[in-house]
Amino acid sequence: MNVLILIPARMASTRLPGKPLADIAGRPMIVHVAERAAESSLGRVVVATDTIAVADAVRAHGFEAVMTRPDHQSGSDRIFEALQALDPGGKADTVVNVQGDLPTMEPASIRAALAPLEEGAVDIATLAVEIVRDEEKTNPNVVKLVGSVLSPGRLRALYFTRATAPWGEGPLYHHVGLYAYRRHALERFVSLPPSYLETRERLEQLRALEAGMRIDVEVVRSVPLGVDTPEDLERARRILSK
Repeated sequence: MNVLILIPARMASTRLPGKPLADIAGRPMIVHVAERAAESSLGRVVVATDTIAVADAVRAHGFEAVMTRPDHQSGSDRIFEALQALDPGGKADTVVNVQGDLPTMEPASIRAALAPLEEGAVDIATLAVEIVRDEEKTNPNVVKLVGSVLSPGRLRALYFTRATAPWGEGPLYHHVGLYAYRRHALERFVSLPPSYLETRERLEQLRALEAGMRIDVEVVRSVPLGVDTPEDLERARRILSK
């Protein structure tokens, strides 16, 4: 695989405005994410942003940045614009989308996201972690993955939901929003209109499933901290200051 890691970053967060530049242990959060991505050793790492200040901060710490339009509705749309600008010749055949608000993402987990693409029929690969805290099983902010077991540690995604699912005895899985796309799958995905279930659940990945695209899932051991609120930011500062 020729892998390009793209990190979408926008300043207009509703719950934590300006969070890409929030200081964590002396460096902006977006720089921490870029460092974790680089430590995965998968390939070129570029931050895709709509804000010059973010691009300047990323470049000041030795990473690449590319400017994108401010009107994108999703990170997938932003990374596709970045892909076209960075690699118009199509050299990269695999694109990894690492969210810009995951400063504690483990490099090993980023690498693990590529494993399902070893199966040629898979369009998109992603990650999940078994839920161990009871309160997370009913929390709508914890997205649940419903999947069919393919092998130990590997699932085929059947559905994503904010509800508690599936019913009955057995593990529940927390979806980790990191994606590895085959290039042609990303091109197809961003060309599709928002789907019914995507709009209802407010989960973009359902668009791919409704269109018949295959998403396989690697089960990993740890959930990265997503920074969405001031409280999350303080937790990230405590973790990374160590």
